[in-house]
Amino acid sequence: MTPRNLFDLILLAALWGGSFLFMRYAAPSFGAIPLIWLRVAIAAACLLPLLWWRGQSGLLRQNMGAMLVVGLLNSAVPFVLIAWAVLSITSGLASILNAVTPIFTALIGALWLNERLSKSQMLGLLIGFVGVLLLAADKADFKAGGSGWAIVALLGATLCYGIVTHYTRHKLAGVPSLVTATGAQLAAAIVLLPLAYAFWPAVMPDVKAWLAVIGLGVGCTALAFALFFRLLAQVGASRAVTVTFLIPVFGVLWGSLFLGETVSASMLVGGAVIVLGTALATGVVRLPAVLA
Repeated sequence: MTPRNLFDLILLAALWGGSFLFMRYAAPSFGAIPLIWLRVAIAAACLLPLLWWRGQSGLLRQNMGAMLVVGLLNSAVPFVLIAWAVLSITSGLASILNAVTPIFTALIGALWLNERLSKSQMLGLLIGFVGVLLLAADKADFKAGGSGWAIVALLGATLCYGIVTHYTRHKLAGVPSLVTATGAQLAAAIVLLPLAYAFWPAVMPDVKAWLAVIGLGVGCTALAFALFFRLLAQVGASRAVTVTFLIPVFGVLWGSLFLGETVSASMLVGGAVIVLGTALATGVVRLPAVLA
């Protein structure tokens, strides 16, 4: 990577890590569904002019059916699940659990598409799930006021990401990433609009909550996608995916600095185990040849 590529990677991780901070802050004021409708609507409003400027709006119309599926599984459903989850768990813990996404991606590829997994990847899947168990062991309380269902919701969001990764690769192969991202945000905004209207907060949120929403939509969604596309084009998917390992670092850091969230030893240990499992499952780290 060039210094510019490395800067983009770190900035992207900081933005996506910050999304958990913004959702944790704004979700109590807006509610999960209105918050996420605003997020995807703002992102779509930022990305659409760029799409038209590049002359790719026609591709959006040609693939609207697939875009609807991607919008549901890549934005609407997982974003809402995460926003609902952070109402009862910390943004740092949410960002760590989000790192399970590549593990689900590899597992779904093996079970659904019969993709062969190496020994390193299989070990990574096992290690990753052990990390989840370590994190959830003392937090998975399903009684009233517990965080068990929030953890389930977060894992459901990562499952959506894993499914949509393979769906996009097969249904939208050859479609520019900017088209896919714009279509996903637009489709999610359309689907969530009636629900956002139905659940709109009775009391108007304050200015700080609105600023958090703007930061979430513009910085953590529109700008973040633009950075990710540039990284994909310049350094390839295998290097771009390493952002997954940095997101929990920033998620925990921002939560600790700005929300006063406590970072426990179990979070650090569980997070480290998940990141190791993810590195093996994605092939970024491999077993020595003699073991593989």
